[in-house]
Amino acid sequence: MNQRITRISRSVTRLVADPAPALRFSVPLSATRRGARLARLLATEQLRSWGLPFDPARLIVAELAANAVLHGRVPGRSFRLVLAVTRPATLRIEVTDTRGDRLPVRAPGVGGALAESGRGLLLVGELADRWGVEEGPVPCKTVWAEVGFLPTAER
Repeated sequence: MNQRITRISRSVTRLVADPAPALRFSVPLSATRRGARLARLLATEQLRSWGLPFDPARLIVAELAANAVLHGRVPGRSFRLVLAVTRPATLRIEVTDTRGDRLPVRAPGVGGALAESGRGLLLVGELADRWGVEEGPVPCKTVWAEVGFLPTAER
C-alpha cells in the first residue's frame, strides 16, 4: 500500500493509505503547448488500451495539462501526467508541475466581467466527481481529479 500526505486545511494534515492502483500510466512531458497536446493524445490512447471511456477524462487531462503549461511552468522543467484506476470503476488523473508556490483557485475571480481565461477549473469541477490539489514535494504541486466509470460488463 502507498501512503500519501493530504493537506485538509492550513492547520490539519493527514496520512492517507492508498491501495496500489490496478492500472497505472505515468509520463513526463515538456511544459510546452506541444507537451499539453501530447498529454491529451497519450491519455486518450492509454484509456483506449485499457478499454475505458475517453470522456470526460480527456477533457480533464487537456485542461490540467494546459494549466501546468500556462501557470506551473518553470523553464527547463517538465510536468508529469499520471492516470490510475485507484478503486473499482474510478479513474484518477494527476498532473504535477514544479510551481508549488502557485496553487489553483477553486472559485472564479470576482468582478463580473468575463475573462478570456480562468474558467478551466470550473469545467474540471463540473466534469470530475472530485478534484483537488496536493502540495509537495517541494517545489511541486499535483492537481488531481477523479472520474467514475461503468465497468466493462455494465457498459
